[in-house]
Order: sequence, then structure tokens, then C-alpha cells
Amino acid sequence: MTSGISSLTSTTSKTGSSSGSSGNATEIASNFTQFLTLLTTQLKNQNPLDPMDTNQFTQQLVQFAGVEQQLKSNDRLDSILSASQSASSASATSYIGKTVTADGSASQLSNGSASWTLSPARATSKAVITILDSKNNVVATQTTALTAGSQTYTWNGKTSAGLSAADGNYSIKVSATDATGAAVAVDTSLTGTVDEVDLSGTTPVLVMGSQKVPLSSVQTIGLSTSGT
Repeated sequence: MTSGISSLTSTTSKTGSSSGSSGNATEIASNFTQFLTLLTTQLKNQNPLDPMDTNQFTQQLVQFAGVEQQLKSNDRLDSILSASQSASSASATSYIGKTVTADGSASQLSNGSASWTLSPARATSKAVITILDSKNNVVATQTTALTAGSQTYTWNGKTSAGLSAADGNYSIKVSATDATGAAVAVDTSLTGTVDEVDLSGTTPVLVMGSQKVPLSSVQTIGLSTSGT
């Protein structure tokens, strides 16, 4: 029984918060200027025999100062996050040409395709494959058979309801048994050479052949294929 069409192939081997903060800061500055102008005008024209109560203005001044300080803090946080993302992207590019081993249970769905490398300890007569989203919700399932050895499982991005899943990170779970009903371990770890790094999303993704692996899934890093 299949929910979502997939295939098995044997193998031989950024700115929304920042712009919002800036807009709020501009609006606060404009309101603060108007407030000071109004306060100054009222102070100049007040009745000396009946001076106005300044407590309310003092409270508003304190509130304006607090909001201004918070906006400045938000701007600093935005700058820190931007610098952190730039550093992460720069670090990710150093993986190009390196041999890495990653937790292959996670993969990136892009343009209706996500792939995993499955390596069962021996041939299975039944393997229930479950695709989960980043919140660990079941998105699609498929029951199939797996041959012994490394093979590529490709998901076409279709959910159990026949809808197209959104691009992003997904993980795979495999529960397999052989002809006798005994459980068969299926390894999803992936070893390969990083061909390129996809920086189009919020986090860097390593591209190894047809497979995309989130940077956070990397377990070990080896020397480059050139030996340098």
C-alpha cells in the first residue's frame, strides 16, 4: 500500500523583523518629536497662576524612553543574528570537496523531490517507510520491499492525502522485517563528497549528488578528495 509515489534505486557505492523594527523606530521618533513640540508649546502658554500638572508628561517621557531603548535592543539583536547567519554560511562553504558522514534520516524536499540512502542489513520482504515533517508529524507512508545493500529512496513530495508538501526539511523512519518476520535494521547514515552548498534557505544545506543534507546533520568530516 502506497501513500504518495516514491521510488527506490539501487546504488553500487531574510529581513522581515529588521525592516519592521526600523519602521517602528521611525514612527516612535516622529511621535516623540511631536510630543516634545506639544509639551514645549503648552509650557510656554501655560497660566503662571495655574501651572499645568507635569506628572502625566513625565510618565509619557519615561514610556517613550523605554520603547526607544527596546527598539535599539531589537536592532542590536537583528545585527547579531545577521552576523551569525553570515558566519554559518561562510563556514558551510568550507565543506565543499570534503567527505562527510551525516545522519541521513533528514533530507531537504525541493521542487517535489527528496532522497535518502537506505542500507538494510539484509533483504527485507516488508519495509514500512514513514516521512515526517520538522514537527515530527506523519506526512506520507509507503510499504515496499528493500534489497540488501545501499539504495536510494526518493519521495516525490506527495502527502498521504495526495497533496504537495511544502519545501523544507523532512525525516524518514523505516520499520523492516525479512521473510521470517524478523526485524531488519536499516541504516540511513550517508557518506559522500559535498558538491555544493545550498544557501537559499534559512540554514545551509549540503548537496551530495542527488541528496541534500542539513548542515546540522553532519557527524564526521574527512579530507577533501584531492587530499589537501
